[in-house]
This record gives sequence, C-alpha cells and structure tokens, in this order.
Amino acid sequence: MGRSYASKVSHRTIKWVILVFWLVLAAASGPLAGALTDEQDNDVASWLPGDAESTVALEEQTALGSDPDIIPAVVVYERTGGLTPADLAAVEEDAATFGRLGELDGEVVGPILAEDGEAAQLVVPLNVGSDGWEAIGPLVDGMRTDATDGPDGLESWITGPAGNAADSSEAFEGIDGTLLFAALGVVVLILLFTYRSPVLWILPIFSAVVALFCSQALITLLARHADLTVNAQSASILTVLVVGAGTDYALLLVARYREELRLHADRHEAMTEAVHRAGPAVLASGGTVILGMLCLVAADMNSTAGLGPVAAIGVGVTLVVLMTLLPALLVICGRWVFWPVRPAFGSPEPSATGIWARVGRLIAPRPRAVWVVTSALLLVACLGLFSVNATGLSQADSFRGTPESVAGEEVAASHFPATAGNPVHVLTTAGTADEVAAAVAGTEGIGAVEEPQVIGDAALVEAALADPADSQAAYDTIDRLRAELDDVGDGEALVGGNTAINLDVQTASQRDNRVVIPLIMLVVLVVLGVLLRALVAPVLLIATVVLSYGAALGISALIFDWVLDVSTTDSSFPLFVFVFLVALGIDYNIFLMTRVREEAHDHGTRRAALIGLAATGGVITSAGLVLAATFAVLGTLPLTFLTQLGIAVALGVLLDTIVVRSVLVTALTLDIGRWMWWPSRLSHRRDEPESLTGGPTAVPSQRGPSPVAEPVRPEG
Repeated sequence: MGRSYASKVSHRTIKWVILVFWLVLAAASGPLAGALTDEQDNDVASWLPGDAESTVALEEQTALGSDPDIIPAVVVYERTGGLTPADLAAVEEDAATFGRLGELDGEVVGPILAEDGEAAQLVVPLNVGSDGWEAIGPLVDGMRTDATDGPDGLESWITGPAGNAADSSEAFEGIDGTLLFAALGVVVLILLFTYRSPVLWILPIFSAVVALFCSQALITLLARHADLTVNAQSASILTVLVVGAGTDYALLLVARYREELRLHADRHEAMTEAVHRAGPAVLASGGTVILGMLCLVAADMNSTAGLGPVAAIGVGVTLVVLMTLLPALLVICGRWVFWPVRPAFGSPEPSATGIWARVGRLIAPRPRAVWVVTSALLLVACLGLFSVNATGLSQADSFRGTPESVAGEEVAASHFPATAGNPVHVLTTAGTADEVAAAVAGTEGIGAVEEPQVIGDAALVEAALADPADSQAAYDTIDRLRAELDDVGDGEALVGGNTAINLDVQTASQRDNRVVIPLIMLVVLVVLGVLLRALVAPVLLIATVVLSYGAALGISALIFDWVLDVSTTDSSFPLFVFVFLVALGIDYNIFLMTRVREEAHDHGTRRAALIGLAATGGVITSAGLVLAATFAVLGTLPLTFLTQLGIAVALGVLLDTIVVRSVLVTALTLDIGRWMWWPSRLSHRRDEPESLTGGPTAVPSQRGPSPVAEPVRPEG
C-alpha cells in the first residue's frame, strides 16, 4: 500500500476526521441495519434453482390462478388403542374452528381416518401471502393451541408444509442478535487472551461492529432499491463473516503496528509503516475473499447465488473500515492501549523467542520429512470424505432436536400411507390433461390422482405420493414420473411440488459444487500469482488448501455421524465449506508468504521462511482461533445445516492455521527454497545459505525508521 495513503490514515489531524466520519455513518446506519430483517426474501423462489423444472412449474401455477403461496397444514391426531367418539367429535370441532380462520384458502379436508382406527388427520390450506415467513409461525402456534384442547389421552401435532415452515421460521427467529452477541462474546475472550490487555480488544470489536452496521445498512438499501436478494441464511452468515473477518484483519494490522512501535519513537510513524507494509497483504486477503464470494453468482441455486453479493459487500465494507477507522483509533489512543505490556521504542521483539520461532528451529533440520509426514496425516484424515453423504437432509434431520412438525410426520407416517399436504403438481396443456393424468396414475410410487383442473389452455393435475415426501423413494418416483411424461403428448408437462423442488435443489447443488469450486480455485490461484509474482508458490499453496479442505471435510463427516448422529448433509455443504475455508483461509497464506517474500530479499528464502513464521505464527494462530470461534457460534442454532457448517469451517480453520500454514507451508518453503518464487528474479538469487544454523530466526530489529512527511515529535 502506498506510503502516501498510509501516512494519511495516521495523520495527526486526519485521524480525527476519520473517527468523526465513521461515528456519524454508524449512527445513521443503525436504523437501516435493523431493517434488514424486513427486507429478507424467504419465499420458496428465493432458495430455488432459477431454471429448474419445479421452479418453472411453480411460476406457471401462479399464472393458472393456483396460488403457490398456499401452505397446507396437516393436523394429526392419535390415541393408542383407538379413537373414541369423543375424540372424533373434538376433531370435528377443530375442523370447524380452522374453517373460520381468516388465512384459510379453500376448505378444510377431513377428518381422514387411518385404517387402524388410532389416528385421524385434517388438511388445512393456509395462505398468508407475501408475509409468509413472518406470519406462518404465529398462525401455526395459534392452531397448535387450539388443537390441544381435546379429551385426555388424545394427542395432536401440526405438521406438513405449514408446520415445517413455522418451525423453520422460529428457528431463525432472533438469529441475528443471538449470533452477533455470541460471536462478539467469544471474540472478546480470545482477544483478551491474545493481547493480555483489558483495553486493546475494544478497538477491533468496535471497528467490527461499525463494519457490520454499515454493511447491513448498505445491503438493506440494495435489497430495497436494487433487487438484491437477501434471505435469513445469507443474513446470518453475513454477521459471522463480518465479525470474524474484521477481527482477523484487525489482528494482522495490530500485530504489525506493535512490531513497528518497537522500531519507531513516534506512533504515527509506526502506524504509517505498519499500514504501508501490512496493508497490501490485508487488502489482497480481503480482495480474494470478495472475488471468491462473487464466484457464487455462477451458482444455479438462488440462495447460493444471492449469498455471493451479500458476503462480498460485507467483506468490502469491513476492509474499508478496518484500514481507516482502526488505524485512526490506535494512533489516537497511543501506546498505553497495549497496557500492561507496552511495546517501548527499542525493546526486543518477543517473537525472537516465541513458540513459533522454536517450531521453526525444529522444522529447519529436516523440512522434507516434516512436510511428507504432515501431508500423509492430512491424507489419512481425507479418508473420511468417503463418509460425506451430501444428498440432502431429511425434514427430521434438518433440525437439532425434534420439533412438533417432525414428531407429527413420524406419527402420520406410522398410520397413513404417506403424509398428506405434499401433493405432486403436474402442469400441462388442456388438450393433454386426461392423457397426462392417466400417465401419472400409472406411475409406480403415485397414489391417488385428482381430476385435472383445466383453466383456459392449461391444466393442473395433482397426485399423492405413496411414500414420505422427503424420502429417497419419493425422489425416485419423481424421476420415474418425469421420464414417463417425456413420452406423453407434447412432452412438455412440468412436474412440481415440494418433493420435486427438493430433488431439483439436490441436482442444482451438485452442479454448483462441480462448477463453482474449480472457479474459486482459479481465482485464488491468479490472485496468489499476481501477489507473489510467482507460479510455484501459488500452485503449492492451492494444493495445501485442497488438502486442508479434504481433511476438514473428512473429520467433520465422522463428527456428524458419531456425535450429531446425522449421516447426511445438505447438498450445498461441500461448496459452502470450500468457499469459507479457501476464501478466508487464504488470508493466512497471504500474510505468511508476503512476509516471507519481503524478508527473502535481505536474508534468502530459507532464512526468510523462519523469520516469517516467527513474526506471523502468533498472529495467524490468534486470527484462526477468532475465525474458528465465530463460525463455531453457528453451532448454537437449532438447524443442522448451520451447525454442520460451523463445525466444518471451525475445524478447517484450526487445521489451516496451526498445521497447514505454520508447519506444512513452512517446511515446503524450507525444502524448496528460492525456487518457490520461480520464475521471478527472486528465484535466481544464489546468495542463499545452505545451512540455517547461526542466523536470524526472528524479526530483524535493526531496520531504521522510514521517512514520513512530518518530523518526528516526542510522544506524551
């Protein structure tokens, strides 16, 4: 980063202007940030693959006048030993009560009695319009209260699409506040341990909160006026991403500033040097994350594609805040903010005797053995990849615990052939309606078929599945039905409904894994090549990233199976883990290797590898702990996918910082030496020592102060 810019953010006058600017902007952003929840689009279409058959069918249902906003609630009743006349009267009374709901769209179906006489169910078609996500929870809660007033011993559950939607919305309720406070709590604890200062942690946390408010406000405006799609999932990840990445960047900058304070008498000059030297690495790290997130736009899944711009905006705003507000705050506060361990001018750099300097000295004698053994252990961890079953979570596995909708589905499945409220919708033309209905009825796995509903030139055929809607058997039925309808009429019949939607989501997610993951790798490779001006180092670093990703995924799969007792995961899980591990984990690659390259000009690559490890090992570890802790906070939510994502990313980040960056990459650099920088000029230097004994292994402490525009003044 240019010294001119670096001197401005630490300028004695401009620093106050920067502080006032961000305070005013943060105050103005508060109301807009709070309004982000109101701008979320959690309708079905905001999560679906844009051009999938089920999505097109959903759109055509609207054109036919069949409202896709109708969400059936299935009310299940059970009494072991058989329903009594009083039970049936209570069910009839509930049916009448639900029939008077203002949100009822159509008529209550039922009571439908089970053949064993122990259960009954009602199907209540609800329509809460565009307020579905916010309104469905309170509505279903009221129905659940009404449905529990039957005779003693009669149990009831509300399940089906409406029950599932209500439980999902309640799981996300208050999620932003919960995540923010939980993330800030763990970050504060780690910063207290890292800095050993009761004050310093306030500045990175304050900067990260300002970045979060400003990014949420900007996203709210874009969602309101530029059709940016934001849903509950992307808003939740935004909170974790901004707090985690923002604190990471703060750690990198503060570490270099503390180092420069030992080399400069004036704190403004020290900050100028810190921003000048660490700024490019921080900007490159943030830029890589932004580009990686924008690669998600290439995804078919609307929810995945929508996350890309939201996350990129969050990281972009965080970069601006951390590279302006935080330097200003640090120089305003002065050296005392590091109390009780103030970095005095001329004091020795503690990394010279730190743990990572000692680790470097242990690696140096046998670097090849170290990287071979480390790689082998990571490859063993990768064997767990065979346990990754990213075929989608069933409704029961989607929640941690057993909400009422899941319990109700289990009861319904034990008494009825298939849970009601999840029909298959087939859209066709009026001329082929009867032929299509006959083909649907003749398909294996299909139960009852309704009479075609003909509206103008179009027709809708509804059919019941013989198997639970989220089972593999039901997905196989959808595949058979689509194949059967290809040969009927004009072959343009569209199969929709919840089961078809879930199947199309799996297909689109698997396509996104194949397309977006290589795209992100290519982007990261190009950024590393430009930054390090080399080919060998970027290729090796990408290889270590893939190895780290595989190991994290493999170990996580075993944890899911043995600890969470869930053997499957969401279809988009591999992509999301890759995005966050690679796009965020590359920060540590960049910070380490840019420092190694900087020192290689004076000390040769092998010596520079030890210097870089000693100087950055501590801050990289601290940054990794912060990022891992913030993602682990996702585990506090009652949703399996976010819990699994938090576990995998947290584990991967820890592997990345403690093992891959600090041990594997250092050992590779020591073994390969100057050829890491091929084909740049640095790879042709021949003044590199063959032995690392007796030379510097920590940060050089004799570099003189760099010139700045103002004369050095004594600090008060």
